[in-house]
Amino acid sequence: MPTRTIRSRALVLTAAALAVLPTAVLAASSHAASTPAPASAATAAPVSFVDLPDTSLPSDNAPHGITVTYRNPASTDQTVAPQILIESPDNGPFLDPAQIRLELLGTDRHWHTVSLGSQTGTLYTDLIPAKIVLHGHHTLTEHYRVTVLKGPAQGSVEPRVAIYA
Repeated sequence: MPTRTIRSRALVLTAAALAVLPTAVLAASSHAASTPAPASAATAAPVSFVDLPDTSLPSDNAPHGITVTYRNPASTDQTVAPQILIESPDNGPFLDPAQIRLELLGTDRHWHTVSLGSQTGTLYTDLIPAKIVLHGHHTLTEHYRVTVLKGPAQGSVEPRVAIYA
């Protein structure tokens, strides 16, 4: 899976995500062989991101599935956090969080709405509540679904995984 250095836009989004402490914790999600990240690591910034395949934002007002899958290639534990970015077109119009519903499939097999932040035309999920420790050679799999509520909307859905030191 490709990795990249942190671009300035991604750095702004990461800083914004870290600056906002969640007011409610998301329902537990289905982390294969994972444990919650230690509290001391809650404010550390990611050192890199693994980009997963992106898709066009669906425009038919129906829910569309997104699967985030990442395998820890190391034999040691790794702190990671899945993140969904929903990018507006470069020339606008910028997407509004009220236009999009993003849901996460919890361990209870129910869909739970995920809050979206917004910065410079990008909607994003917070990293802090998603942060977990992924054991060596284990795989993280998260299931999301995105629905355009108010359209038409244009953009792309860009899942990624934040990697921490």
